[in-house]
Amino acid sequence: MNYTLLIVSILIFNTSRQCFVVVKQFRPAVYMCEVERQCPQVFQNQDKENFCHLEDPLPAAVGVTYELCAGIVDKPDLSLEEIAREEVLEECGYCVPVTDLRKITSYRSGVGVTGSRHTLFYAEVTDQMKTGEGGGQPEEGELIEVVEIPLEDYMKFAFDESLPKTPGVILGFVWFQNNIAPKLPKT
Repeated sequence: MNYTLLIVSILIFNTSRQCFVVVKQFRPAVYMCEVERQCPQVFQNQDKENFCHLEDPLPAAVGVTYELCAGIVDKPDLSLEEIAREEVLEECGYCVPVTDLRKITSYRSGVGVTGSRHTLFYAEVTDQMKTGEGGGQPEEGELIEVVEIPLEDYMKFAFDESLPKTPGVILGFVWFQNNIAPKLPKT
């Protein structure tokens, strides 16, 4: 049995709006790291009888991260491209033909915990390809906000440490900077 977690992620560029489409979502692990950092007393005594409760909970926003559209590869009958296509539609609302997905690379993430294998794709979309709102599947616990990052701001966004983001966002933006941006028409 294969225990490696496989994930697809997609760098989406909207050519109509000249922006990147990313998602923003709450991640419990990120929230708990912020609780531990800002309120270490909560974790000082962890037995059930003396566990310290957080009197003044931190806002949920401290657990929100910017991420590429992504999903777990959990349908063995579908190709990575087909799963990526489904994720773009489900999370961001764009209908992208499988043939329009371009594989960028595969890499490992979470190497200290999960050892996940990511396959990163690139897709260009237009406003005409938008067929839904996106937002994920709330019945599966997904509460996803679709966010647009303007082309003129993407590299600043990538390295702005005040905006919590995954390494995949930075990798995707740097790849775009090196491979797609030089071919864009100068305005």
